[in-house]
Amino acid sequence: MASDHKQDIMSLAAQLGRFDGMPSALPPVEQWNPPLSGDMDMVIKADGRWVHEGDEIKRAKLVRLFSTILKKEGAEFFLVTPVEKWRIQVEAAPFILVLTQLEHGGEERQLIRGVTNVGDEVVLNASHSLQLVDGLPQVEVRHGLMAQLGRNVYYELAELSEVRDGHFAVLSEGVWHPLGVVE
Repeated sequence: MASDHKQDIMSLAAQLGRFDGMPSALPPVEQWNPPLSGDMDMVIKADGRWVHEGDEIKRAKLVRLFSTILKKEGAEFFLVTPVEKWRIQVEAAPFILVLTQLEHGGEERQLIRGVTNVGDEVVLNASHSLQLVDGLPQVEVRHGLMAQLGRNVYYELAELSEVRDGHFAVLSEGVWHPLGVVE
């Protein structure tokens, strides 16, 4: 059975090859709805590592490629192509916000830009606001896929936070984004 899973990941990797070299263009996974191919022994760990059959995928380009075909349906996660759909497990949020940059332009024009562990960029704004999930801040990156804050990012944003409506919050693009509840 393990060899079947190895073949599954190789089949997906081969299909992904056509997207290599197009870092800014994401495939239209929201339009792809093939029938379920099965369960793949792949887990996105809470610390952001991608693990296949117990072995960490260490090639950053391969993780990036797989991240571009990740799709969430309800509470489940899938790697999809136009012809295959493999269910995988995600321990927490599938991505981690690992870098942030504060850009000033006056108080209401201040914005916070972030980058995830797989290279997606997100700006905290009305469309991509921080949400408290089980008490921890997360931001939607794309199509329901969330990024939790890396520890360093959390502390950077905490230094910028103010108390607003019972929450510690940071301002970005005119929107206050909650980091946690004031006790």
